[in-house]
Amino acid sequence: MASKKPLNVTDESRSVPMTIFLLAWPVFVEQIFTTLVSFADTAMVGALGKEATAAISISNSPIFLLNGVIMSLGIGITTMIGHAVGAGDEARAKTLMRHAFLVLLYVGIPITAVVAALSRMIPLWMGAGPDIIDAATDYNLIVAAGRIFMLASMVLNSAFRGYGDTKTPMILNIIMNVINVCGNYLLINPTRQISVFGLEFTMIGAGWGVEGAAVATALGMTVSGVMALVIAFKKSNPYHISLAGKGAFIPDKEITRQVFRISFPAMLERICMSSSGIFVTSSIATLGTVSIAANSLFLSAESLSYMPAFAFQMAITTLVAQSLGAKKPELAKKFLRWTMIMGTVIMAITTVALYVFASPLIGVFTPDAEVIEMAAKCLQIVALIQIPQMAAWVFGGLLRGAGDTKIIFYITAATNWGIRTLFSVLVIRAFHMDLIATIWVMCTEILVRLLLLYMRYRSGKWMHVMERH
Repeated sequence: MASKKPLNVTDESRSVPMTIFLLAWPVFVEQIFTTLVSFADTAMVGALGKEATAAISISNSPIFLLNGVIMSLGIGITTMIGHAVGAGDEARAKTLMRHAFLVLLYVGIPITAVVAALSRMIPLWMGAGPDIIDAATDYNLIVAAGRIFMLASMVLNSAFRGYGDTKTPMILNIIMNVINVCGNYLLINPTRQISVFGLEFTMIGAGWGVEGAAVATALGMTVSGVMALVIAFKKSNPYHISLAGKGAFIPDKEITRQVFRISFPAMLERICMSSSGIFVTSSIATLGTVSIAANSLFLSAESLSYMPAFAFQMAITTLVAQSLGAKKPELAKKFLRWTMIMGTVIMAITTVALYVFASPLIGVFTPDAEVIEMAAKCLQIVALIQIPQMAAWVFGGLLRGAGDTKIIFYITAATNWGIRTLFSVLVIRAFHMDLIATIWVMCTEILVRLLLLYMRYRSGKWMHVMERH
């Protein structure tokens, strides 16, 4: 992991589709594994009862928002390291790796401290009742012990991807999730008798309940984060972090300015999308229990289709960053064309699968016939825009790789609030339409966003953004 020479994506002796595949497949595998583990994790906690599920999930939204700060900074780090590596500037790549570590020190540690200090206040602000507030507080406090290590893996994984290493983030995330699931199994439940293929034996367990889930999560975060730090500092890593020399812990003002110039619009984009989602979801909540459940389940089912699109998005960001760093804009365009071709083929298969198997897929999550019928209709509608949605993600990934994050924020704000939020609220609250109407609004927003992103790509301005930074 990371000790070998990272993939040189600007090496034109290798076929373009193969280069894309080599970068994309680890991200794809990582997403599949993370999603499946998330389902298993939810089921194990859910077995404790609705109070346990509520105690663990009540603080998710604000904590995810704080984590988004690190994720946004990671976009800047990925882009800048990609440009440095593409330009063959190993010294600058190492300097940027050091700044990734400094981001962890000067931003990650304060975020961890804030979450720990507000471990009780956050669930209270989110409306936690007396039946779950103590469990929610304990969960937040315990997980806080591993949060700094989770942030370490997040920011360093962004750096690894920037220089073409997508395998290390995949391995680290798999390790974190395996520890989490195994820890849940051993720590949540008490010692008990279990039967496997007709054989009964005693399975030891701590019986810690919600606290056990928290310990398992914190342990997975810690192991993954420590491993990321070891890899980042390992001297066999050609872009290893070095803190030797005077001023090693002092950020370079120009580099810091550039990172924030790229990352801040990405941060605003995440806030824009999160806040938009809150308004839309709150409006859907007025439609009743069936609509709420159908909306939640169809989104869960559709998330399975995001995995290949997300993999291509992550790959194109690195590909474009390194291509532009190497002064090869035509190679960046070639990567885009082939990514679109490969993505279209895969998403065409996804389209057919989601449309044909919509009802059985929703049926995995619920036995309620009314919910299945409505959620399946929603899923069949969004199945029709899988290819445009993938294309929008890929164009967004290209612009991020070029450092053109400001225009992505403008487009996201305009379409999310000007179309998705505004018209979803209107069709529900003013025109008294159902959930299906909001799905058509969402599809319209995606198509308009794709058009605007394509127009930005066609303008060619994205090729010169980093020159102005």
